[in-house]
Amino acid sequence: MSAQPSGEPVNGEVSFWWHQLGRPAPRPPLPTSPSSSSAALECDVAVVGAGYTGLWTAYYLKRADPSLRVVVLEQHVAGYGASGRNGGWLTNEITGGVDGYRASHGPAAVDAFQRAMNDTVDEVVRVAAAEGIDADVHRGGEHTVARGPAQLARLRELHASMAARAGTDVRWLDAGEAHERIGVAGTSAAVWHPHCARIHPAKLVRGLAEVVERLGVEVYEGTRATELLPGLVRTVVGGAGGEVGLVRARTVVRATEGFTADIPALHRDWLPMNSSMVATAPLPAAVWDAIGWDGRATLGDTAHVYMYAQRTADDRIALGGRGVPYTWGSSTARTTADGRTPARTVEGLRRVLEDFFPVLRQLTPDGRAPLDHAWSGVLAVPRDWHASVGLDRAADGTALAWAGGYVGTGVTATNLAGRTLRDLVLGERTALTELPWVGHRVRRWEPEPLRWLAVHGLYATYRAADAAEARGRTRTSPLAVLAGRVAGHH
Repeated sequence: MSAQPSGEPVNGEVSFWWHQLGRPAPRPPLPTSPSSSSAALECDVAVVGAGYTGLWTAYYLKRADPSLRVVVLEQHVAGYGASGRNGGWLTNEITGGVDGYRASHGPAAVDAFQRAMNDTVDEVVRVAAAEGIDADVHRGGEHTVARGPAQLARLRELHASMAARAGTDVRWLDAGEAHERIGVAGTSAAVWHPHCARIHPAKLVRGLAEVVERLGVEVYEGTRATELLPGLVRTVVGGAGGEVGLVRARTVVRATEGFTADIPALHRDWLPMNSSMVATAPLPAAVWDAIGWDGRATLGDTAHVYMYAQRTADDRIALGGRGVPYTWGSSTARTTADGRTPARTVEGLRRVLEDFFPVLRQLTPDGRAPLDHAWSGVLAVPRDWHASVGLDRAADGTALAWAGGYVGTGVTATNLAGRTLRDLVLGERTALTELPWVGHRVRRWEPEPLRWLAVHGLYATYRAADAAEARGRTRTSPLAVLAGRVAGHH
């Protein structure tokens, strides 16, 4: 292995995924009529947000009924948010865990939800192939590693929980077998299941946007929604001080995920949590010989401040985790402006890479893992950490539907949400509309400064617990357990 200078990574520019593809030319904004403030575009369904949720919803509605006029409104460009910045895990995880659903709906409902998530992994792979979307899909499963006794105990709990549910197909891997699959330093054990595929996030969202347009969906970019009501969306077109645009529809679908906090009436519904990622340069064959990872499973761990990673189609490691978890006042502007990431967060993720894969230090003269790119984005966190999908119908027959709050596990859940919203919008009662996340509601987040203090306190506790375990603590810190319960995370 020849050593190359590590250099400084490209920082921001939305994400590595979009930087690699090249950002597309923006689509036209919503047409406005300056001479008549009451003029409105009329349609059957108005979808606000051109990420995975909004595009899947539009796709399945047009497939079900091509006569529908479906309009998608996006304040930036399609895939600008989490859909073009995520870790690329198409996995079957149920957001927020299953204990709450088991208590409220029973074990049969949980099993049905799990089967639906398994089927959704298959569905995304099927549609991508059928529609000619090359999203670097590789079905290698999901590999979750434990390092040290405290993480090992949590991994055993995770394995027991998964094994108790129908359709998880989870396998326990001892240290030797786990290390043979992916050579993570200090591996104690791992669990693996087959219901996960690696994808290229921006390729998938770009392909979806192109497909829905071919189906006749109208996608308007540069159009920011300021108010969502049953049957009506108010927008601003052309940035601050731009013209007001109105869209009237039988059904309005809110698919704004982490940007929901930017809508004044919904400011405290979902908290926009920050997550950051780095991508290495393409790694030489000798490094992959040392690491393994031939199956290209996605990789996670059982730390409190967990990491997530994939081996990309061009043989990089893309790895993510938490930096600064939350910005005062639920502001998304600082994180979403271009994805730029604080230097301390970049170096923190570099250390995780080096800790997991020490061989990366040999690639540069300064002994630092070679990074090509760093970026950040926001994901939506409900107060109980459970995603939801639903529809409220007004007395006049118009409706306001929504989906989101995926807490970082939305690559798969967005497709299930899109198909469920299709059924709800069309007024059909199906197995999907009976799943336990449909109509789920939770209280709003606390006002500032309680919101900021709670989130930063939670992650400070988690980081302290991880540091103690790295120094040799053999049991999970009671403070970390308490912090999770107070936050509603466990």
